[in-house]
Amino acid sequence: MGAPRMLDPDLKIALFAEATLGLLNAKMTEGVIRYGANPVVAVIDSRAAGRSAGEFFGVGHDIPVVATLDDAIARGAQVLVLGTAPSGGRLPPDWHAMLDRAVTGGLSIVNGLHDALAPVFAGRLAPGQWVWDIRTPQGDLPAIATARAADLGNARVLMVGTDMAIGKMTAGLELWRSLRDCGADAVFLATGQIGVTITGDGIPLDAFRVDHASGAVERMVMATGQHAIQIVEGQGSLLHPGSTATLPLLRGSCANQMILCHRAGMVHLDTMEHIRVPPLADVIALYEALAGAAGALPAARVTGIALNTRALDADAADRAIAEAAAATGLPVTDPVRHGAGLLADAVLAAAPASG
Repeated sequence: MGAPRMLDPDLKIALFAEATLGLLNAKMTEGVIRYGANPVVAVIDSRAAGRSAGEFFGVGHDIPVVATLDDAIARGAQVLVLGTAPSGGRLPPDWHAMLDRAVTGGLSIVNGLHDALAPVFAGRLAPGQWVWDIRTPQGDLPAIATARAADLGNARVLMVGTDMAIGKMTAGLELWRSLRDCGADAVFLATGQIGVTITGDGIPLDAFRVDHASGAVERMVMATGQHAIQIVEGQGSLLHPGSTATLPLLRGSCANQMILCHRAGMVHLDTMEHIRVPPLADVIALYEALAGAAGALPAARVTGIALNTRALDADAADRAIAEAAAATGLPVTDPVRHGAGLLADAVLAAAPASG
């Protein structure tokens, strides 16, 4: 049986997050718990066993954290989702024994790492068992991008950020939800392993060769260009020296709107203290200047800010939101804490007139 392109929502899943709960590395686990459709029977992290997922993510209070894969199997897991992102997206050597046990235990595997697992377990899978390597691009290689998306008459909203793992996917999904709730014709375009796992569609952008990355984005945008609003999941950051994903997203989508995602109180990159985060007004100017390419491409404006206030109490969060709004003159909200209605209103106000 070949790997699915979307998880059967009736399958019971376990999320492997060993030694990462409470860290940014567990964002795959949080994304699937917060937005996925499948019942989650357990999260695996031996350091946090006995607690609940809700203690770390604010959702999933009924999902236990267990110590071992066998504990998850005993709770009825049918699919193991690798729910953490090791450095560089590579498979740690000490995971091999756990993965062998998953396969012999009859579990299928959702793998968001760069190292493909389907070839490793070929010939060892029982009928109905599969391995889904999300970061394996599907179909033919895309053509080189040619700015075709600039001719679409819709709103193409790219989520951008001041850092990696800042909440771009979360903000994008919340914005999509708010737009649909108000009756807008909006679609969410996933570009990373978490978004693809949740929606069953999209592209693993960082698995494409650099020459084809913009083309992959352009092909996806053109294929869904009938929608009035496209929410394009962001990746990386222009401020991060290790990130190469933002430019292909800008060029492939020919975005005409952007939502800037930022964590309240950040003064430097999470993993690089020697790289400061400039004032938000300067970051906005950077994104807008690069998007328009000095007039060669359509102008794109940052129409709102999604502020991650997770680490703050309610009063401090409200102050941070007010300060960011005063500094930029833009609508600002925490889409998880307060919903994304304010951002949806801004997107609709800036969208091209229909008809």
